[in-house]
Amino acid sequence: MSTFQIFNIAAQGMSAQSMRLNTTASNLANVDSVGSEESVYKSKAPIFASFSLEDADVSGVSEESSATGVRVIGIAESHQPLAKEYQPENPMANSEGYVFKTNVNMIQEMANMISASRSYSNNAEIVNTAKNMMMKTISMGQ
Repeated sequence: MSTFQIFNIAAQGMSAQSMRLNTTASNLANVDSVGSEESVYKSKAPIFASFSLEDADVSGVSEESSATGVRVIGIAESHQPLAKEYQPENPMANSEGYVFKTNVNMIQEMANMISASRSYSNNAEIVNTAKNMMMKTISMGQ
C-alpha cells in the first residue's frame, strides 16, 4: 500500500462521517415535526458501501493495490412506525383528527452524532499521525 493511500482512505472516511453528521443534524432539527402521514419528516440515515481504490479514479494508486475506501451510496428513510396524536384543531390533521409525529428517536440520534464525531476525529488523527511519520522519515535523511 502506498503511503499516500492513507490520506485518501482517511479523507473518504472523514467525508462519510461528515455526511452522517449532516444527516443526524437534519434528523435532530426535525425531532418535533408533525404533519399528515404522507408529509411528516421521516428519520434518514446514509448508506455506506466499501469499494476498492483500484476501481476509483484516485491518483497515485498502484494497480496491485488492495486498499478499500468508503463512500455514501444513498440516503434511506426509516420505516419505523409514526406516532399519531389526536389534535382535531391542527390544520395538518387527517379526517379523523389525527396528526402524525416524526419517527426520529432523539437518544439514538445523539448516539449517532457522538459516534460519527469520534469517527471523524479518529480519521483526522490518522492523517496527522501519517503526516508526522512522513516528516520524521524525511528528517532522518538529513
